[in-house]
Amino acid sequence: MGRQWRDGRGELVVHGGGGGPAVRVPLEIATSYRARTRGLLGRDSVEGAILLSPANSVHTFRMRMPIDVAYLDRDLRVIAVRTMRPGRLGMPRLRARHVVEANAGVMSEYGVREGAWVEVVVHAS
Repeated sequence: MGRQWRDGRGELVVHGGGGGPAVRVPLEIATSYRARTRGLLGRDSVEGAILLSPANSVHTFRMRMPIDVAYLDRDLRVIAVRTMRPGRLGMPRLRARHVVEANAGVMSEYGVREGAWVEVVVHAS
């Protein structure tokens, strides 16, 4: 199930599986090498989240803030969520195909946790 996203904006729809309503989060999509490499570098915060694809690991070198990182498999199921301080190198996740980054502490507010399923809704540009 290959994903054909392009750099741009959209929404991350989080289905936590708890029977509650889905949570919609503003999303920046980074699929080009340049956009993925830049990621959150040089920013003080992010509105919503950023999707890096393809990716199975991240680092926080030269970042100004701690971040939450969610690793997604090919079916967009969350396989791990970690909080990383600046200056760290994340462990690669072998099953991960995509990574979602957000301000530290907000993933739990969004309902992003291991086992949750997310979908990416792309906004037309």
